[in-house]
Amino acid sequence: MCPAILFAQKKKVRHDPIYDKKPVHFGFTVGLNTMDFNVDLSGDSYAKDILYADVSRLSPGFNVGIVSNFKLNEYFDIRILPGITFGQRKISYHKNKKIFNDDNKIESSFLEFPMIIKYKSRRINNFRPYLLGGANYRIDLAARKEYDEGDKVYLRLRKSDIYYEVGFGIDFYNKYFKFSTELKLAVGMLDVLIHDPAGSSKPQFVTAIDRLQSNLWLLSFHFE
Repeated sequence: MCPAILFAQKKKVRHDPIYDKKPVHFGFTVGLNTMDFNVDLSGDSYAKDILYADVSRLSPGFNVGIVSNFKLNEYFDIRILPGITFGQRKISYHKNKKIFNDDNKIESSFLEFPMIIKYKSRRINNFRPYLLGGANYRIDLAARKEYDEGDKVYLRLRKSDIYYEVGFGIDFYNKYFKFSTELKLAVGMLDVLIHDPAGSSKPQFVTAIDRLQSNLWLLSFHFE
């Protein structure tokens, strides 16, 4: 009985107990994402025989980056995580409740420069939950300058956008490094659609949309 009680009360060994005292540390991150649009329709899009645009299907993408973490105090850090994110979205058009066109694939390759504030709870043995929030400036390297009917490019997006980001995660302290899992929502604040339909063979695809805002869900794995 006595040995069982002693075993139950034994504390777990803390891996790298001075890790959080380091003022600066670095690492890398890999992850998965899904990209989406918030589509605001033009006023005419609610009338009969007018096109209705929507994101028809979410597709998985991936992201990679590097981590620079700067300690502010026991509970707050500033994190800079430049990287690149690949993914795509597909916009479909409906007319009279029937599919009019379902072949508008928009690929994006974001070069991103996020600055994040991380709020950490107290460490419990070898894990530590946290919340995060911040801003991210993204440049879409895959944004098209011209319409291309051959590639079925009927929408053009602006190259740059500013996002606000919120999320949560858990740090896991291992013997030689810290591993973190993190789920984050990024919401674009600008209208990324170029509204000039000149040169497009399907200008109605552009004029059907009043405002197009980008957003992403990102599941990341950090190694620090």
